[in-house]
This record gives sequence, C-alpha cells and structure tokens, in this order.
Amino acid sequence: MSWLEANWKLSVARGVLGIVFGVVAMVWPVETLVTLVVLWGVWALVDGIGALAGAFRAEGGLATTVLALTGVLALVVAVFAIFRPGMTGTALTWLLGIWLIVRGLIDAVATIAGHLPGSKVLSFLAAGLSIVAGVIFVANPGGAAVALAFWLGLIAFLWGITFLVVGLITRSKLDDAHPAAPATA
Repeated sequence: MSWLEANWKLSVARGVLGIVFGVVAMVWPVETLVTLVVLWGVWALVDGIGALAGAFRAEGGLATTVLALTGVLALVVAVFAIFRPGMTGTALTWLLGIWLIVRGLIDAVATIAGHLPGSKVLSFLAAGLSIVAGVIFVANPGGAAVALAFWLGLIAFLWGITFLVVGLITRSKLDDAHPAAPATA
C-alpha cells in the first residue's frame, strides 16, 4: 500500500471522527464541557504525580521545591476538576475572561501609544473585542463555557468535513491515476 493510499484512509477516518465529535459537542455542549474538564483533571492528576515523583528524585534545593509545589498544585486542581467539573469549568472561564479583559486593555494602551505594528484601527478593534469577550465570560461564566463547547464542536465538525473531503479527493485522484483493470469473463 502506498503512502497516498494510506493517507486518504487516514484523512477520511480523521474527518469522520471530527464530524462525530463536532455533532456530539454541539448537541450536548454541557456534557462535552464536563467531559473535557474531567479529562483535563485526569491529565493534571498524572502531571501532579509525575512532578511529585520528580521532587522525590531531585537532589534538593530549588528544583525539589518547585517540583513539589507544582505537584501539590496539580493534585489540588485535579481533585476539583474530576470531582467538581462544573465549578472548575466556571473558574477556568472566569480566568479566561479576566485574561481577555487584561489583554484587551494592554493592547488598547499599546495601540494608543503606537507600540503595535499594523493598522491602529484594526488593533484597537481587536483590543475592544477582547475586552467585550472577557466581560461576557466574567458576567456569565457558565453560559460562556457552554458556548465555547458548542463552538469547539462546530470547529471540529467543519474540520472533519474538510478532512473527509480531502481524503475523498485524494482517493479519486488515485483512482484516476491507476484505473482498475477491466474484469475478464
């Protein structure tokens, strides 16, 4: 089997998975959000255990302290993410909202001061959009988190369609390049 033959099958499989995930995320955004937060919590748990193991193997000093603190913090976050995913999702949305507001304010000041390259109008518009998005996230973190899960689903769906089409086009080109031998009677 050539690389292109395997590649089109991989593209089609990635496309189908993207479409399925996208539909699931758009139809059940709350459940998708909870699942993503729990999966993130599992990752934080593994990361925390790894950091603590590294702290015990380290030879002392700042590296041991940093690894131990990182490990403990990761374990605390993991417990909340796994056992209280709604609260964790809300907290993460709050942090994202605050970050967007601060980032927008910094970009607005940098634009006014002339420190950002490119169009001042577009830079200022981008800064304003960051601030507005941040305010929306802070004002309604639950709704914003669900909206993010929906948008993630929509993007995955469109991504899936793209890979599916690329795979089918690749297969079609392979068929054109190597037509099937006529059947003998």
